[in-house]
This record gives sequence, C-alpha cells and structure tokens, in this order.
Amino acid sequence: MPIINIVQAVNQALREEMRRDDRIIVLGEDVGKDGGVFRATEGLYNEFGENRVIDTPLAESGIIGTAIGMAVYGLNPVPEIQFLDFIYPAFDQIVTNLSKLRYRSGGQYSCHLVVRAPYGGGIKGGHYHSQSSEAYFCHTAGLKVVIPSTPYDTKGLLLSSLRDEDPVIFLEPKRIYRAVKGEVPDGEFTVPIGKARIAREGTDVSIFAYGAMLHVAMEGAELATKNGRQVEVVDLRTLVPLDIDAVLDSVRKTGRVIILHEAPKTGGFGAEIAALIAEKAIDYLKGPIIRVAGYDTPFPYTLEEQYMPNAQKVLNAINKIMQY
Repeated sequence: MPIINIVQAVNQALREEMRRDDRIIVLGEDVGKDGGVFRATEGLYNEFGENRVIDTPLAESGIIGTAIGMAVYGLNPVPEIQFLDFIYPAFDQIVTNLSKLRYRSGGQYSCHLVVRAPYGGGIKGGHYHSQSSEAYFCHTAGLKVVIPSTPYDTKGLLLSSLRDEDPVIFLEPKRIYRAVKGEVPDGEFTVPIGKARIAREGTDVSIFAYGAMLHVAMEGAELATKNGRQVEVVDLRTLVPLDIDAVLDSVRKTGRVIILHEAPKTGGFGAEIAALIAEKAIDYLKGPIIRVAGYDTPFPYTLEEQYMPNAQKVLNAINKIMQY
C-alpha cells in the first residue's frame, strides 16, 4: 500500500473525485498553474483545465460567494482559502448565506460545497498565518466541520465531504502536512463523517484531540507509560457532527478527561466537549476536566513553541489528574 503525506492525500482525493464527478470545480488563490501555496492542487490544472481549476483574485468573499452561486446551480465547488486566517472577509457569506440556504429553502437547494483551508500553527507563520478558529464554524448551525489528523483519514474524509449534502468546512493541519505519513489505499474509499476513532487504547485517562494535536497527545501518552499510566487517545476527526457516543464511552471507561487543542482556551471547542461530559457523564468523573490549549492571546511569532501545547504539557496534565 502506498505511503503518502497529508498534502498528497488531499491531492489524490480531489483528483480521483474530479474524474468521477464532472460537477466538481476547484477554485481559489493560486490553486491552478501554481498548484496552491502548499501544492495541494498541483497537477489538477493540467489534467482538468481552466474551467474546472480556477485561479481567483485575492478576494475571499468573492471566492466563497462565487462558490455558493455555483452550488445553488448544481455544481460541486471546492473553494480553497489559502490560510484559515484569511477566511474572515468571507465569514458573512459562510454564516449568513451558505449555512442557511438549505434550511431556508426547505431543502430545495442543498448548497453543497467543501471549503478547504489549512489551519493552525507550528510553521513560524506568526499571528496572521497560524490561527485555529474552528470554534467559530462549530457554532454555526448548518455547517459540518471536519479536521483529519492522518493521510488515510484526510483522503477518506475529504471524499465523504465531497459527497455530503451539507456544506463542509474541511480544515487541514498544515503543521503536519508533510511531517506525517501513512498508508493510504489507491482508489476509492471513504471515512464516515461524525465517527471518531480510538487512536490509542487506555484505561487511566482519556485525551480528546484532533488535527495536529492528535500527534502531540500520542507523544504525551507515550511519555506517561514510563510512570505506568495507560492513556487512551481519541481522535475526534469531525467536530460537527461530534461522535458523542465515542466521547462518553471513553469517559465511562477511564473517569479522567484531558481535552487538547491549539486554539485559545476561552471559547475553544474543548469547552463544548467539557460541557457535554459534565451534562451526560459527570457521575463517572474521578477528577476535574483539564483543558490543554493555546493561550488567550494573538498567536506569537517568537514565542510559538511556548504558546502551542506540547507533549510535556500533556504529560503534566496527565500527572495532575492522576494525583487528584
């Protein structure tokens, strides 16, 4: 089975689905001849031509607005926002129009499209190229929010997203675009949206993570084995819809919870998971829910390593909750 990285998995999924479905249109800044700033769309322009792989102006509201119009008329557009940090000019288009069209039309218009965007820090991008603003979109009814952490899941979840009836915000952890590799089958397969996976079995503590932080969680869990801790790591994979059963099953097993994400702690998606556990599984808890997250500051350039969660911070949280 071929071993590829996340960028290659994105490219492979887009290429295979564009061959299968001629309604798919890729559009965005530099996605055509240059193949995108991270080369995720490399080669698509040469194969499918300028009518299906469209270089756009630097205008995010125009990119998303155009994609919404395409979707209403039955196409299956895949707009790329070069960095998630640049999506805010299109925020009104997404939360006011895209997310609500299917509902307000009584299902007459599905307005399906997949917004792709690399997100997160770890590449020395500073505060304008490192944000993790997934919680904004999780708060918007009508959108699905998907965040893979492996090449296999990237391809499988992207294929599922391209075939879904709802608009999908598909966030790609650029920190591990090329750093993480894995076996990915050639040809068609899908990973279901709304289904978490157990990345590591354990009985003492549950860590819930997604995207690049999944690998930080795994590193922290491995460090904890030196102290005899058996840590379970749950890869959420999709935030909306959230696999509530997988979360609660893990909590009931371990009774101890750590939630890990690189977005700022206040209002981050970890707060939603914590509230869910408090509402539905509080009787199983053996200690407080701990969140390991970014700080409530703009993302710093020179202090990037101090800002972002790492394996040692995860280990500290594990030790803290085990000693409670």
